[in-house]
Amino acid sequence: MKLLPIFISSILLLLSSNVFGQPQIDTITQNQLEIKGLITDSLSGTPMIYATVILRKGGKILNGTETDLDGRYSFYVNEFGIYNIEVRYVGYRTKFVSNIALSEGNCSIVEILLSEEGSCHLEEVMIIACEIPLISNHSRFRKTSNKNIRGVRSPNSYTSEKRSQYGLENFNAEEYSYIIENDFINPVDEALSTFSIDVDRASYSNVRRMINENNLPPEDAVRVEEMVNYFQYDYAEPSSDQVFSVEHHLMPCPWNSQNQILHLGIQGKKIEKANLPPSNLVFLIDVSGSMDAPNKLELVKSSLSLLVDNLRAEDQIAMVVYAGSAGLVLESTSGVHKNLIKNAIQDLSAGGSTAGGAGINLAYMIAEKNFKPDGNNRVILATDGDFNIGSSDEGSLIRLIEEKRDKNIFLSVLGFGVGNYKDNKMQKLADFGNGNHSYIDGLGEAKKTLIDEFGSTLYTIAKDVKIQIEFNPEFVGAYKLIGYENRLLDKRDFNNDKKDAGELGAGHSVTVFYEIIPSANNKKGKPKVDLLKYQSISQTENKSEFATFKIRYKKPKSVKSQKLEWVISPSPSREISDDVQFGLCVAEFGLQLRNSTVVIRRDYQDLLEIAKPLVGLVEDGYRSEFINLVEKVIAIQKESED
Repeated sequence: MKLLPIFISSILLLLSSNVFGQPQIDTITQNQLEIKGLITDSLSGTPMIYATVILRKGGKILNGTETDLDGRYSFYVNEFGIYNIEVRYVGYRTKFVSNIALSEGNCSIVEILLSEEGSCHLEEVMIIACEIPLISNHSRFRKTSNKNIRGVRSPNSYTSEKRSQYGLENFNAEEYSYIIENDFINPVDEALSTFSIDVDRASYSNVRRMINENNLPPEDAVRVEEMVNYFQYDYAEPSSDQVFSVEHHLMPCPWNSQNQILHLGIQGKKIEKANLPPSNLVFLIDVSGSMDAPNKLELVKSSLSLLVDNLRAEDQIAMVVYAGSAGLVLESTSGVHKNLIKNAIQDLSAGGSTAGGAGINLAYMIAEKNFKPDGNNRVILATDGDFNIGSSDEGSLIRLIEEKRDKNIFLSVLGFGVGNYKDNKMQKLADFGNGNHSYIDGLGEAKKTLIDEFGSTLYTIAKDVKIQIEFNPEFVGAYKLIGYENRLLDKRDFNNDKKDAGELGAGHSVTVFYEIIPSANNKKGKPKVDLLKYQSISQTENKSEFATFKIRYKKPKSVKSQKLEWVISPSPSREISDDVQFGLCVAEFGLQLRNSTVVIRRDYQDLLEIAKPLVGLVEDGYRSEFINLVEKVIAIQKESED
């Protein structure tokens, strides 16, 4: 079967006030008529999965839906007359079907063939009148209540038998942003390395999920910095008057003995739960059909219930849901009313199409209504990322998120599910919203994110945190930033307070590694440029400085940044903690999973032998789990070779 891309950007489904906000109808009446049909590829006859179908009358949008795994759709209407249908699908020409006549007692079957863009194949439409059974609780009628909207399902929520029937055993519509791995850079060409910090950890838990399913992850799913920063490191606590502390080390590179590693460790100030500012949280929960699976909405409900137990009386939480429309299911409620909040969570059910833009608008409106000037104001999106924007184009949505971010209402994202997870969208939304992006693959990860790391996940202590390092070509022949490919900034952005960057949560740590080719070994790195005619290759007068390390950041409510600066010595560090060595093992694991082309790769077994002795020092279960993942990758490789 030819599988086509799932339609990512939905059409404007929310323009008609007649579709949403009307009283729910549970039965088919004498006045209700049906338009239904099948949409297929004009050449192959393949059903068009998740094609977007819009119903109009007199130019006005009445309703919208998506085709199911059979390529079928249906609409119910209460008025006789002439209707029109519009069908859209990525890579295919949009199809308009006009003059669909409905009269009493009849339905219309509208079967449509779509042709690919550029194809000259004739598009055909077949319209057949038929009798509609007038029975109560019609099995195919879709409710439009926010509380229980039933619609098409994700292919991955079908039973294994159903998936086999449609040839979808290996169906995977997950999306990841393309990553061009950092290369070595000669400091003569570019002395400054500038990037935004990243405290997201979604990549590690997502990669863990894939490996536990006996699959190696796609390269673009592996963001090395997120894998490294998934773990806690024993960095020194900042002093009482500092937002964070910084440490740095220069050491041999474990995977290439000719090179060095520059390590940077940043530790945010920890705040006891009792001293955290009050929270104004709005959960924006995807209840569309694609969320109808145990590892999606049911896991969302269990995860939020864990969070509720952690709320204090001064904390407030509201819940907005979205599917075909958006609705408020829980007014902003004090954390003291835990049973009331949990009951609202348990009442959630999934179904229908997705209109995420409308949901975000409503969530921000609720957050503004209950804004706490001295508190933590945050919208938290829980979704599988199959996120149709609805009544807003993507540019308008991003501008909305940035506008609210500047008003100190941040956006964090919790990702769920497999098969159609849209990692690229979730990362982008969290980045623009000054929030975190986490992937929840089970209750253990939910507990880690929402309970154990409650402060760092939900409370920002520094925003727009940027790092810039100037390397001295006297000592550095070439440098390579490990990871952070999606966080790179232009060197001019460092001093530009209007340029957005990453945020640091209470207690968060950030770990950075550079691989360094010493100047004497530069022939092994990026080829040197021709000798410069108008300036010396090394212009520094300071022969005792390896690099200068700078951080620029803003306090959460400030618009003006502060800069901190340190000088790094060329002398290797005398002592390297096992903690830092473990972080290097995680970095190397990520590079190997990415099939890195710029490092000398060792065998996974070599990595395993180095990592094992480092586990017992901080035994929180996560480091032992890391060892298990390396062992599983070895087993997967062995199985593929056999």
